[in-house]
Amino acid sequence: MQLFERPRKGERAVLVAYLPPSIDVEETLIEFRDLAVSAGADVLHMIPAKRREPDATFLIGRGKLQEIKEIVQRDCAEVVIFSHPLAPAQERNLERELQCRVIDRTGLILDIFAQRARSFEGKLQVELAQLRHLSTRLIRGWTHLERQKGGIGLRGPGETQLETDRRLIGERIKQLKKRLEKVSRHRHEQRKRRVRSTLMAVSVVGYTNAGKSTLFNKLTGAQVYAADQLFATLDPTLRRVELPGAAPVILADTVGFIRDLPHSLVAAFRATLEETIEADLLLHVIDGHDENSQERIDQVNAVLAEIGADQVPQLLVINKIDLIPGREPRLEHNIDQLPTRVWVSAVTGAGMELLLVALGELSRAYSQTLESGDGDRTTPLLSGRENFIVHLAPKAGRLHALLCQHKVVSNEVAAEDGGWLLTLKQLPPSLVELLERAIELGEAELPD
Repeated sequence: MQLFERPRKGERAVLVAYLPPSIDVEETLIEFRDLAVSAGADVLHMIPAKRREPDATFLIGRGKLQEIKEIVQRDCAEVVIFSHPLAPAQERNLERELQCRVIDRTGLILDIFAQRARSFEGKLQVELAQLRHLSTRLIRGWTHLERQKGGIGLRGPGETQLETDRRLIGERIKQLKKRLEKVSRHRHEQRKRRVRSTLMAVSVVGYTNAGKSTLFNKLTGAQVYAADQLFATLDPTLRRVELPGAAPVILADTVGFIRDLPHSLVAAFRATLEETIEADLLLHVIDGHDENSQERIDQVNAVLAEIGADQVPQLLVINKIDLIPGREPRLEHNIDQLPTRVWVSAVTGAGMELLLVALGELSRAYSQTLESGDGDRTTPLLSGRENFIVHLAPKAGRLHALLCQHKVVSNEVAAEDGGWLLTLKQLPPSLVELLERAIELGEAELPD
């Protein structure tokens, strides 16, 4: 196999838009170019490739491949980006023919995510998704280290470089999964504390570049990065928002959705999207100036259904009315007199007071639901219990010391595993939270 030295930089890009017959050509081309520009690409050419069925070897036909090859050589392109997912074999075949780096839509979105991630959790999620994507795309460029079958002195090492790379990637993936599980447990604990506070959790969702972060900043006074580009926000941000005449709400800004978001990315960012799944209300932000707004709404709802958040109530926020001639701020209600739709401009601030009024009405309705007992908020597992037995593992020594220090242990017996069997009196809320957290982490359990 002929190999080539991949360039260290890949900003000079040729875009190849694979277009099946049923696809909206113009919208696909615009979004694909926006994705590439968001990744920092210097777009040299956009080449449409219409085809009924994908070619198993190159995705596109040989005639189109030759056209792309001539453009790449003439303009010294460093990377060719395909709008369609590529199989590992297709990617390798294309790189061999074009003699430059080739990436597909998933690789492009991952590159954008890698640039946008700021938090520890976001960086872990991006690295995990990148390694999973890379693990099937390792290039056999180390043939001099392959096993060799021959006589004495001719046998190579017991493991090829390709196998070594796969093993190291597998080990790193395991490490990242463990770290993400720990971060996810921590986020779950934070969410449980918010649940007990009875504050309504509101998650801002919508198609990418609909103005979610700008709206979030306007409502909360936060300084979340907002820009006119796809996936400007990746990491979730939470803020408390005070409402007129109602209890405050917890507002969460999340990653934007996009057409045909790869399933592997949805799975990789499930921990981040948990803020959406566990929300009591979704602020579905819509670009009112977009001619394809209804299609965007359908695509967002499809992703929400995929992550299990399709049953969460929504308040539609029609944004960017400053770009719509004659459109004024407006608040709409349903037959139950609950807000369903608000027309605003996050940039100018028009209609933001109506949005706060709508959130206030929904917050009051939510509080009434909790008071009536119809809500699904759970009470602490150990709340109000007295004289119950708990088993602490040996690693829960700090918790054991705290329980003894607060004099809530009425009886103590050494357990066979080196831990303790404790009979506890009624616990204060602070210790209830610590003990419930220990139960979730496997450091404590309630014997049957």
